[in-house]
Amino acid sequence: MNAWYRQVQKIVDEIDICIKAQRDEALTLNYLAHRFGYSESYISRKFRAISGMKFRDYLRYRRLAFALKQIRDTDDGILDIALNYGFSSHEAFTRAFKEAYGITPSEYRQHPIPVALRTIIKPFDCYLLEIGGTGMAKSTSDVKTYFVTIPAHKFLHIKNYESIGYWDFWQKQSLIPGQDCETVCGLLDSIKGKLDDMGGSEANSSSGQIMAYINDPIGRICSWGIPLAECYGVRLPLDYAGDVPAQMLMIDVPEGEYIVFEHGPFDYATENCAVEAKIEAAMLAFDYAAAGCQLDLTPGRIFYFYHDCTRFWKYIRPVRRV
Repeated sequence: MNAWYRQVQKIVDEIDICIKAQRDEALTLNYLAHRFGYSESYISRKFRAISGMKFRDYLRYRRLAFALKQIRDTDDGILDIALNYGFSSHEAFTRAFKEAYGITPSEYRQHPIPVALRTIIKPFDCYLLEIGGTGMAKSTSDVKTYFVTIPAHKFLHIKNYESIGYWDFWQKQSLIPGQDCETVCGLLDSIKGKLDDMGGSEANSSSGQIMAYINDPIGRICSWGIPLAECYGVRLPLDYAGDVPAQMLMIDVPEGEYIVFEHGPFDYATENCAVEAKIEAAMLAFDYAAAGCQLDLTPGRIFYFYHDCTRFWKYIRPVRRV
């Protein structure tokens, strides 16, 4: 089964590549069947079994997600955007857009509220499949340690007081209406101006979405003995004035000093656990006293966690000088 999760993930990635390049001729089951060496009917069945939707529906919603961002971020004409993403007319595009997001393209451009981009799927997510990446670390990167001062900003997020780790977090959130992974990641992906956004897709830090831990008196006691609430969200500029989704929290984070433990790129599917172990060992061995500081355990300070195997894995911990 894991082999097909991998294959569907490749198909999902290929769809995004083709939409970005506007290679419409490649966005067909016939093309993908030849690309991956299976029959159209077989790919169609497997895609639906793993993704929960028909291939053509996924493709339409994915095109709409790209179109929404172009409406949000540019002054391009709505008809031009519609035609760029495979819709035959302004009317057809408006009808599909409103069906997907509950608002017309023109209304959205005037007031770009957060909407759930329920499109991208991640069938081969090592965390959500609980398979981690249990091989030996092949990458040669060492864990770098350095201090940074992060300017004041806002943090838009959901919070869980009982979870421990990414998989457990989303398992618990899935039991809360409107706070499941697909809905939350879709809402965050639609928000403009994320400080860490590198243009990636949902549910990874290249899209500006990150895990975090907030010092919170009623949170779960972590391994170093303090109560932390686990969070998932995005960092936004301090002057962000957009809408806040009803199921999310927004807090102001003051300027502060942090220590960063960072590992470079690695193979997600095979090295994940080994890289995590290297970073955990580096954090455990670090001598805060010798560096003239200590972890800042003041309620409200945030520990950020970035996980993007194409760039880095890093923990950012709040500190104060002593």
